[in-house]
Amino acid sequence: MPRMLDVSDEVRSEIGDDEADRLLGGAHAPDNYECTSCRTPGDALLEPTSTVLFVGDETAVLAFAHARCIPSQVVPVAEEQLAGAVRSISQAQSDASADAARPQPPLPAQALPAQALPAQAVPAPAPAPAPASDPAGRTGAPGQAAILGITCGLVLHGDTGHASLVVEPTGPVGRPGNTTGEDEFLDLLQDAGFQPVADLDKTPDQLPGWSVLVAMGKLHAILQPAAAGGSTGWWQAHQPLQVTDAWRFAANQLGEVTMYAVPAGTVGRQPREDLLRQALERAVALGQVVSASLPLAGT
Repeated sequence: MPRMLDVSDEVRSEIGDDEADRLLGGAHAPDNYECTSCRTPGDALLEPTSTVLFVGDETAVLAFAHARCIPSQVVPVAEEQLAGAVRSISQAQSDASADAARPQPPLPAQALPAQALPAQAVPAPAPAPAPASDPAGRTGAPGQAAILGITCGLVLHGDTGHASLVVEPTGPVGRPGNTTGEDEFLDLLQDAGFQPVADLDKTPDQLPGWSVLVAMGKLHAILQPAAAGGSTGWWQAHQPLQVTDAWRFAANQLGEVTMYAVPAGTVGRQPREDLLRQALERAVALGQVVSASLPLAGT
């Protein structure tokens, strides 16, 4: 029986017309699935469903989502993250075979050809799990890549809670070739279009070409425009990071995430959202915060 699937031209060009037609005919598409965005059940026979293709260097994973949550699209993801997803899927399929009463596992995986991601267009420190810090409190030495710490939390803009990321390196971040130790982190981001923050209650403008990838209920990456077109990873988690239901709900409701960036040692690791806001307000007063609204990609 045909499914109510949307296969975008972008996805079709990656998987080929024959595979796209088989999907639309129901050959490789599940009746029931777990939405890769909101993580609730979906029924491809009864409700419009988007196909979302997560593409690595050598592998691709085809996922399904409610069309009301996200459109059909191709999302670049680090190869090691896809490998982890495939292992999880295989385990879920094995468990499902052992227990027929369990729902069909999400994200059927297919080995599909994928192009390698283009090189980064804007320099960034080495990726790391978030939040991250040097346990000894050291900062990066001149000429060495700093480690980015990512803190997730809800930040009120007026009366509305916005899903937010606070990005803070462990040490100075310079332009390529700069070995002086001078911190140019905020300057680099302003060159890319991020704007200084004067008021935390004001929602920043969206930054074209940038986005936040939340897939399978976890934060995977911050994406930036690639020089050759499309998107590439500016920051990628070594392991996908779990976000709260409230954070994910706010991100899905607004279709975007607010990214704040601060210099090393400005905000730190805050255990509560009220303390995070207080630390951000102090940094704003010192003129040490830039921000932008980044749309969701593949969440």
